[in-house]
Amino acid sequence: MTALLQIAFDALSLGSLYAICALGIALIFGVMRLVNFAQGDYIAFCVFALLWPSIDATAIVFLGNLPWFVLVPVVLMFGAGISVASEILVFRRFRNANPATMMIASFAVGFVIQHVLLLLFSSRPKSIDLWPALGLPVEILGARIPLLQLITIIITVAILIALTAFLRRTRYGLEMRAAAENFTMARMLGVRANGVIMLAFAVSGALAAAVGLIRVTQTGTADIQMGASVMLVAFIATVIGGLGSLTGAVLAGYLIGAASVVMQVGLPLEARPFRDAFVYGAVIVSLIWRPQGLFAPSSNKQRI
Repeated sequence: MTALLQIAFDALSLGSLYAICALGIALIFGVMRLVNFAQGDYIAFCVFALLWPSIDATAIVFLGNLPWFVLVPVVLMFGAGISVASEILVFRRFRNANPATMMIASFAVGFVIQHVLLLLFSSRPKSIDLWPALGLPVEILGARIPLLQLITIIITVAILIALTAFLRRTRYGLEMRAAAENFTMARMLGVRANGVIMLAFAVSGALAAAVGLIRVTQTGTADIQMGASVMLVAFIATVIGGLGSLTGAVLAGYLIGAASVVMQVGLPLEARPFRDAFVYGAVIVSLIWRPQGLFAPSSNKQRI
């Protein structure tokens, strides 16, 4: 029983990380039909935003010493800011372009962010000691799990509840859902395109910042490529969940997280290095079976 609980918490924690990132990708795709591959670089940018050169440029000032109730909103604003800036400076020029052109533009944005970080911080990973107390284990029904895992699960549930309430209960949320359903018709009915798209990018960037905070707390390392692996899995979750479906992206994120943990535990020791190959093989099978996605909405239902 204890072992099963441990596996369940590991699966929920990893799935929560994938679900948050997939949610940001699906949100932008729902509004703009853009698969934003710069999302992983937003994650790295928000982590490196914790490191600032001192006035004389001879040392690094670590913002992680700020109280958490100050630090978290600041990092979330960094994420929202870089995401909105990329929309205003780059993606706004490509709104009428085909999806392939916008996707290439997202790769370009990601490369620019990567090389700016390389210029400022070099390619060497940086050690960051952020909230070490979250690594301490807590006991739940006999299972000992890191406190960070529990907090990750709680934060994800809170984000999902808050975003659902926002999309269904507020004017801006309803406008975003309308734009995702039929952008041209929504504009004809008075929905402000710039406001809806900027809001979607801001929320997506804030979600990337949340993923960055969780990742750097888990690993204790800031790496320019740290968002790439999460972004790849989150994109896969978005595809198998059904492009344009926020619910599908979240469910698929949890599904991939659970599959990864179960295979890590259940595979023979010599086969565990090939865990990702088994996971992606299962993804291929699922797409052959349902090319539109496992949780794709029906044609007569809303995508969000």
